[in-house]
Amino acid sequence: MSKLISILSKEDILPEYRDNPIGQLLEFHNLNKPLESYKSAKLLIGMCMDNRKHLHVPDNFAFIIRTGGANLRYSEFKVSYAISVGGVRHIALIGHSNCGMVNLIARKEQFINGMVEATGWDRDQAEDHFLHFAPMFEIGNETDFILSETKRLRLRYPKIVIAPMHYLVEDNKLYLIDED
Repeated sequence: MSKLISILSKEDILPEYRDNPIGQLLEFHNLNKPLESYKSAKLLIGMCMDNRKHLHVPDNFAFIIRTGGANLRYSEFKVSYAISVGGVRHIALIGHSNCGMVNLIARKEQFINGMVEATGWDRDQAEDHFLHFAPMFEIGNETDFILSETKRLRLRYPKIVIAPMHYLVEDNKLYLIDED
């Protein structure tokens, strides 16, 4: 696993993020910086839809796109909208520990059975649905995926500052991911 950088003080925030909305996110969430008032978003946060994660940020501080595994491949128009219309120039891409989008094949039967039971689909329909979409949404390792998605988005949006992060469900803290 890539090295996670603990944020226990403002000095722990990497210099390229320290005095911008990415650093502010880390200060609000990890360091309990008092919440400020915002009239418009300063940041786009891409994070997983997992219900175990909750960020401590002020109202109106960030646009938040929640997708399985923090996978923004199929949300690029929303990212572009936040940049072009919303005016954000910083993105925090946040993966997390124990993500359900890792090793999806291990959940195939649970997925199929759940779809049959909850929706009334027949087994073949549920299996086709899984086999069609699981490869698109499988992320592999959480931190490796966030690093690759960060690189992809930096190529797509070269003037936007993008920070790879990891939310550790076990302690509810954000960590920067060391890119070296």
